[in-house]
Amino acid sequence: MSGVVHVVGAGLAGLSCALRLAESGRRVRLYESARMAGGRCRSYFDSELGLSIDNGNHLLLSGNRAALDFARRIGGVSALEGPSDCVFDFADLPSGARWRLRPNASRLPWWIFVKSRGVPGASAKDYLGALGLLTAGRDAVIPDAMPCSGPLYERLWRPVLLAGLNTDPLEASAALAGAVVRETLGAGGAACRPLVATQGLDAVFIAPALTRLEALGVDITFGARLRRVIFENDAAIALDFGEEPVPLENDAQIVLATPPWTASEIAPGISAPTDFRAIVNAHFKIAPPPGQPLLIGVVGGLTEWLFAYPDRLSVTISDANRLVDEARESLAEKIWAEVAALSGLPKALPPYRIVKEKRATFAATPAQEKLRPDARTKWRNLFLAGDWTATGLPATIEGAVRSGERAAALAQGGL
Repeated sequence: MSGVVHVVGAGLAGLSCALRLAESGRRVRLYESARMAGGRCRSYFDSELGLSIDNGNHLLLSGNRAALDFARRIGGVSALEGPSDCVFDFADLPSGARWRLRPNASRLPWWIFVKSRGVPGASAKDYLGALGLLTAGRDAVIPDAMPCSGPLYERLWRPVLLAGLNTDPLEASAALAGAVVRETLGAGGAACRPLVATQGLDAVFIAPALTRLEALGVDITFGARLRRVIFENDAAIALDFGEEPVPLENDAQIVLATPPWTASEIAPGISAPTDFRAIVNAHFKIAPPPGQPLLIGVVGGLTEWLFAYPDRLSVTISDANRLVDEARESLAEKIWAEVAALSGLPKALPPYRIVKEKRATFAATPAQEKLRPDARTKWRNLFLAGDWTATGLPATIEGAVRSGERAAALAQGGL
């Protein structure tokens, strides 16, 4: 294949796809309906706070091979920060208990036998209860595969799986949970070192990707909303951006790297998830106190993960459909009361921004997992990319990047 590849969507899936194609020498045209790239992984300047913030906090792990390789190739990986070893701080709000999870680097998990490295109140035998996730069937939910009660579940598995799946573990796919465990704790502490974009996601993934793509000669168009793809027989023959349709050369190809609801409108008949879960993020303009951990997992409160950036404290709450209609001031007050208690800061509410991503991810249930399509479509020159496609992972940065790379390989005839 040597024709132009039209990549529609400049989120992480589209950017990673365009980069892989351009690096291989293909001609690429990249279209984005918004005025900026990044999709749900974007940074912007909040004029009221006077800060650059991310629309959502994202945690990467040292084992996210595709995402980190992408960041290295564009020169953004140095903007990620984290401890030199796998260390996660946790706090239990109701009891005030604090602990540090410190898995050893190798796959052989000897750390579960050392009480000071694990979850208070959990035995080594308790950890083995999650092994059922690794062999779970497609229809199984998490409670079918592992115990969902007790200290270990409440203090480790529930917060980790809730964050990874953005779906209540009691209704979430056990197979997808197994994928999370297999690539994180199941791969050893060396794959679980936390990495945070302390300068913002834009500095890691977006700005350097655009710079690299432009250097490779990729034609990037913003404000271009694709309304439909025109098909004839088994191929796409034109793109309709609202004016004159853009005819495609005979050997041209298309990668739709759009949200699932957009892809379904553009190319009718594509299977896609239909149920989504929200994520709520709260950004507080206040410097973290000295010694504040980069990341704290929080149990027993509204707050789930507390991030310490140089100029702010930020909170992430997953599976947050229940909070979408709550007033922002009310949410900010409740969340800040917990953050102040966790950080020893004054109770007075600092300047804040509440960001509600209503359709942050698809619901990671067995029913929705079955709706995720392959990157191939029934049209020979149209492929799909996005964390909602059948990546084998939940909707994550890692899944988005992998999907873009798979679509690029298909467009080159490599798979």
